[in-house]
Amino acid sequence: MIPPINIDLESLNFITIVPMLIAIFGALTILCIDLFAKKLDKSLYIMLAILFLVVDFGVLYGYSGATRGFFDLMLIDGISLLAQFIMIIATILFLLLSLNKLRFHDTAYPEYYALYLFMIAGFQFMVSSDSLILIFVGLETASMALYVMIALHNKSNSLEAAIKYFTMGALATAFFAFGSMIFYALSGSVELGVISQVLVESEFANYPIILVGVVFMMAALGFKISLFPFHTWVADVYEGSTASLAGFMSIVPKIAAFVVALRFFEIFIAAEDTVVQLLLYGVAVLTMTIPNLIALLQTDIKRMLAFSSVSHAGFVMVAILLGTTQATTALFLYWILFLVTNLGGFAMLWINRTKENGAFSSDHALEKYSGLIKTSPIAATMMGLFLLSLAGVPPFALFWGKMYLISSAVNADFIVLALIMAINSAIAAYYYLKPIVYMFLKEPIEKSNIEYLSNATTPLKVVIGFCAVAAVISIFFVEPLLEIISYYVQISGY
Repeated sequence: MIPPINIDLESLNFITIVPMLIAIFGALTILCIDLFAKKLDKSLYIMLAILFLVVDFGVLYGYSGATRGFFDLMLIDGISLLAQFIMIIATILFLLLSLNKLRFHDTAYPEYYALYLFMIAGFQFMVSSDSLILIFVGLETASMALYVMIALHNKSNSLEAAIKYFTMGALATAFFAFGSMIFYALSGSVELGVISQVLVESEFANYPIILVGVVFMMAALGFKISLFPFHTWVADVYEGSTASLAGFMSIVPKIAAFVVALRFFEIFIAAEDTVVQLLLYGVAVLTMTIPNLIALLQTDIKRMLAFSSVSHAGFVMVAILLGTTQATTALFLYWILFLVTNLGGFAMLWINRTKENGAFSSDHALEKYSGLIKTSPIAATMMGLFLLSLAGVPPFALFWGKMYLISSAVNADFIVLALIMAINSAIAAYYYLKPIVYMFLKEPIEKSNIEYLSNATTPLKVVIGFCAVAAVISIFFVEPLLEIISYYVQISGY
């Protein structure tokens, strides 16, 4: 007779999964309300989604339980909390962009906001575990929701974007599964801590097989982070998505993937594995440089921002390569400042949807912004400010992130890498200045029916105003941010 299995519920530490359950419960609540009360105003669903995210944030902020929980699958350390804070705040800000004047097909669906919450729950699971199985489940939960959200835009290029993203995502999923299988075969575990211990104790026996697993995992994470050469989907998917959703994709999915990459590659960085370090070095340099050069040729602002976001991901991969406490702190500082700046930039594209021949266009060609300073001076000033910040021009927000990241490379004796980062920043400044030249130095298009700020509402203006102020006065809160980030990074042992 098989003895009964006794599980101590208290030892499971259920509080570790409460934040994710709040997001899932919020999504189910929105679906149930729509089931019984059709045709309610979309503002209700936006406010409900934001409310559940605020509660989620509050639970995380007040979290004081054990680091491990739920059969040791959950890992709520400082890195996990920090990543979840960034994701939830970013999601709330992007949700506020849905409070727009115009009625769009996708944002009118209650399911759209339920998918937002399901997606966030998936990302929260990703950053709150070192089990490859739970990371995989979180990744797929978030990805499936995001595929549907892109397709909901219900335009031919949106459906094309969703199909491309789904196809590439399926390939990345297969890579992740194969990589996990290899490391399970080598170590007998899917937990990164155990895998690290087994590999170190065996002195990295079967090294060629280990490298195959690393390549598979690099490819899987490279798709989510949009690393070279896995970035080819980015421009088309961003172009087919709404500006607000494209901005969201440039921030939130990447921070989740960065945390997974940080946990995974830390195994090899700590062991000073030269081959993996060279692999990360090459990928980081190529990801910074190639999309930067492609962005120089773009004539559409949204596609330009898509390639620039890939280049920024390359910058952050440098922090994972360095593996120092300063570099890990720089990773989160850089991404917080990038969040503020990129949110502002994509919000300006969202608010400046142009109207041509009675239809609203998603085309953001540079020519359409010619002479914007004369037709809409506030919009031109705001857009110029965010572009200067993305270029890393002092004293705007992203300058401090780049400076701190480059200084961590110098302190880790990666002088050549720091020089490459500085050169890429200079290259990026050129294409960020192109739209500014069109807006400030060219004449407006004659006999144009373009209507700017047609999507403006008070919530959108507040979000853009917040981003603008934060970008300008960032020098005053960089130091407090560093102290907060350092605290969470150090309690995680990175």
